[in-house]
Amino acid sequence: MRPPWDSYFLKIAMLVAERSTCLRHNVGAVLVKDKRLLTTGYNGASSGVEDCAEIGECIRDTKGIPSGQRHEICRAVHAEQNVIIQAGLHGIHTGGSTLYCTHSPCIICAKMVVNAKIVKCITYAKYADEEARDFLSDSGVDLQFLEKPNDVIGSLD
Repeated sequence: MRPPWDSYFLKIAMLVAERSTCLRHNVGAVLVKDKRLLTTGYNGASSGVEDCAEIGECIRDTKGIPSGQRHEICRAVHAEQNVIIQAGLHGIHTGGSTLYCTHSPCIICAKMVVNAKIVKCITYAKYADEEARDFLSDSGVDLQFLEKPNDVIGSLD
């Protein structure tokens, strides 16, 4: 049985999350328009910078910073940020697109989503940032929470 489009793109975001170098959350995101995959992104340190997995510790854990707070301390660029940055690097128009992400955006990412003219965010997990969910709603971005797709590939034959 073929998965519905939303499950299909969420499963791709789950696979992208496997590239994450964050020790707290493995987050993946894909940007889609007209059922066409535009870009992918996962959370990890900026290009060329040592990430937490290489260093062997998370500064946020070391300082006791709860999830959803003090985003600026983190070495990682969020998956949502990376998916938008990749679009910019490659000249891909993001307006009218849908963001599929393993977690709902933080407030910083929510602001970027709005400015990138992304119209819909589809996820299955709530990140610890309720303000971001309110901000997206107030800004007219359709935020949808779906059931987590089955993480097993159905058939490769």
